[in-house]
Amino acid sequence: MNPVSVISGKVSVLDRADVDTDQIIPKQFLKRVERTGFGEFLFFDWAKEDGWNLPASPILAAGANFGCGSSREHAPWALQDYGFQAVVSSSFADIFFSNCTKIGLLPVVLPEAEIRALMAAGEGEIDLEAQEVRFDGRAVDFDIDPEIKHRLLNGLDDIGLTLQQADAIAAYEAAEPKAYALSTGERPGPDTSRL
Repeated sequence: MNPVSVISGKVSVLDRADVDTDQIIPKQFLKRVERTGFGEFLFFDWAKEDGWNLPASPILAAGANFGCGSSREHAPWALQDYGFQAVVSSSFADIFFSNCTKIGLLPVVLPEAEIRALMAAGEGEIDLEAQEVRFDGRAVDFDIDPEIKHRLLNGLDDIGLTLQQADAIAAYEAAEPKAYALSTGERPGPDTSRL
């Protein structure tokens, strides 16, 4: 996962509330085993509507309750594969929010009035370190869990977090071979320390 720091550029607008994960990436496209290749099917059904226009900008500004519905990881994958680096909304479904942070797609919660102002501005900058969204010459603060912020700034997915503890894991395994064997389901060998 790439570190997230500052995301800047054009803002694409999806002015619809309650966008669910099946609308983001319909079920018929979930047969891939890789994380890539989903972007071309993003909002597949809506993309057929007259006047549909959703450029692949760095920032997507969307309506409330974004990412509701099923918990499929493919929805954030599709958004990221399409080209979005951040999604800004007044609210997100919890599982969708978590799935975004695990792949480096930054979900940002702002008040509805600020979302509207960002949509109207058409471009902006999101500074994760400062926890600010900047547009039209002003900055709007946003909250984010400190642990999530740390992981995103350092490009740490779940595997990366575990690998940070590699020395401690190796030390435990070396010091406690019997406990390690039992925890992994292996049969401990005979205790030969007294022979």
